[in-house]
Amino acid sequence: MKIIAIGRNYAEHAKELNNPVPTTPVIFMKPDTALLKDNKPFYYPEFSQDVHYEIELVLKVSKEGKHISEKFAADYFDEIGLGIDFTARDIQARHKEKGLPWELAKGFDHSAPISNFVPKTQFTDLYNLNLKLNLNGETRQDGNTKDLLFSFEKLIAFVSQYITLKKGDLIFTGTPEGVGAVKQGDRLEGYLQGEKMLDFYVK
Repeated sequence: MKIIAIGRNYAEHAKELNNPVPTTPVIFMKPDTALLKDNKPFYYPEFSQDVHYEIELVLKVSKEGKHISEKFAADYFDEIGLGIDFTARDIQARHKEKGLPWELAKGFDHSAPISNFVPKTQFTDLYNLNLKLNLNGETRQDGNTKDLLFSFEKLIAFVSQYITLKKGDLIFTGTPEGVGAVKQGDRLEGYLQGEKMLDFYVK
């Protein structure tokens, strides 16, 4: 499986990082070795001094497809969950200055903690879902999918023009504003519609 991640998909997050608001989706990848499951602890990497959390709604692809039409794209995912896109911001900044790819900042081992997945049919409106991240009991990110720049269907259609989607692939759909640094000893809790989906420590 592969992890396809979307950058800058909430306007306020783009602004807080002083990035332009995109007119087409910004895509990057994480390898499967980035996954961290079952609320296992995240071990702070020795190569960075500035790792940031970014909570995201994650789609699980349910069948293979390419060149998918936007009007049929909803048929290609059936479950959703929460994920954290851990980012080595210091490495990312150095690479962006030189116009280099972000992979070392985004794709390192265990940089993609994920929750369990639930059927999307549990929710009456996928474009009114609240996602929240608490750091040590204090709310740091509190966003809603109504603020997405690009819909889930648009993302699936766009990505599938370039990359064949396969069953089990994960799409991280972007993070709302409020990202910040973590340190050893921190506890991260992620909520979807008020239900706790993530709860793990940084070690």
